[in-house]
Amino acid sequence: MEPEPVTVPVDGSPGYSITPTNPLLLVSVPLSPDALRLDEDDDLEVFSKDTTLTDGNSFSPLLLASPSSMTNQYKFEDEPDAKDIFITVDEPESHINAIETFITYRVATKTSRSQFDSSEFEVRRRYQDFLWLKSRLEEAHPTLIIPPLPEKFIVKGMVERFTDEFIETRRKALHKFLNRIADHPTLTFNEDFKIFLTAQAWELTSHKKQGPGLFSRMGQTIKAVASSVRGVKNRPEEFAELGEYVDAFNQKISVLDKISQRIYKEQKDYNEELKEYGPIYTLWSASEEELVDTLKGMAGCIDKSCKDTNALNAKISQDLIPIIHEYVLYSETLTGVQKRRDQIQAELDAKVEASNNKKTDRDTLQEEIDKLEDKVECANNALKADWERWKQNMQADIKITFTNMAENRINYYEECLATWESFLSSQKWDFQMEIKQEDKS
Repeated sequence: MEPEPVTVPVDGSPGYSITPTNPLLLVSVPLSPDALRLDEDDDLEVFSKDTTLTDGNSFSPLLLASPSSMTNQYKFEDEPDAKDIFITVDEPESHINAIETFITYRVATKTSRSQFDSSEFEVRRRYQDFLWLKSRLEEAHPTLIIPPLPEKFIVKGMVERFTDEFIETRRKALHKFLNRIADHPTLTFNEDFKIFLTAQAWELTSHKKQGPGLFSRMGQTIKAVASSVRGVKNRPEEFAELGEYVDAFNQKISVLDKISQRIYKEQKDYNEELKEYGPIYTLWSASEEELVDTLKGMAGCIDKSCKDTNALNAKISQDLIPIIHEYVLYSETLTGVQKRRDQIQAELDAKVEASNNKKTDRDTLQEEIDKLEDKVECANNALKADWERWKQNMQADIKITFTNMAENRINYYEECLATWESFLSSQKWDFQMEIKQEDKS
């Protein structure tokens, strides 16, 4: 399979830039969904070398270097029209060794940014490398909305998913993931993102090993669970409303996702039946001299309808379902971001409660409370700014997707209507000719 490389960003959203007078002063404290992963090199995509493959192929909140300077660090502003980084994900390749088979993708980058050593880079990345990047972004920016990745499928019992279609769908999703990061006003300048785009495989492996160890990740996960158990007493109203919106959005988009996939499957099954339907008319015409034209006309119309239905299904599969499913994953991301914001506030609430119950060491506790208040304000500012940006982008994506779906449907029905009207016209003409011949005789 040779997918056509895409050299323009899939994300049609407007660009932004972070205010240069407020540089990021965060020290990352790792937190990721992979916090309990035993081995950075594990990959659920692997399987036995004998398997055939189509295509051959507390969370501790932010530690502040300067808390007072963090208050308004997230200021998103419109970016100039000129784009300074272009990323393409293409050329999937399968790799087979003694114990596993996996797929890598070429990641090609062109940029005019001064912080890059060159203007062009080309590396190969496997799916687990994308997972690593996502987890690092979540660790560095816990209250920013990190773009979702396509799910990782466990291959046992699901080898059939590694078809050309599956690989191409994943390639497009990975391409979109990187370009959404590149278009984000903060994430685009993340150091791990730069390393992901530029480091060769051995360099990336070395960089991964510099991350926190297993017990460190487990400790942070335990703290996160403890914070969530404590709960938040005074969640700001705007974040309570955000939570209600996300719950409603998740419910609706999940239903749309299930129905869209069911419709696609049913139309695909219908088209398979239709393909067997047309040839019967052709076979029948061999034994019905008086109906030859009519029967062959029916067969031709059905064949044309098959092609039109197949084209419509392809557009549903490529242009509708991936967008809807991406926002199902986004809703899960939003829930995670809210929890991380709540964890920061829960830690502040716990310190305030401890200060009220203690008569000694209040000065020490007050210092910690002041720092935590800065953390909460920083987290709130980051989430509010990113939330507005995400919502605008989501609405633009959904409008474009549904408008395209409507146009595709109209074109499909117009094509089918024209096909069958042509058949009717031919039959009426034949019928009129027969009447004239009978009159003459």
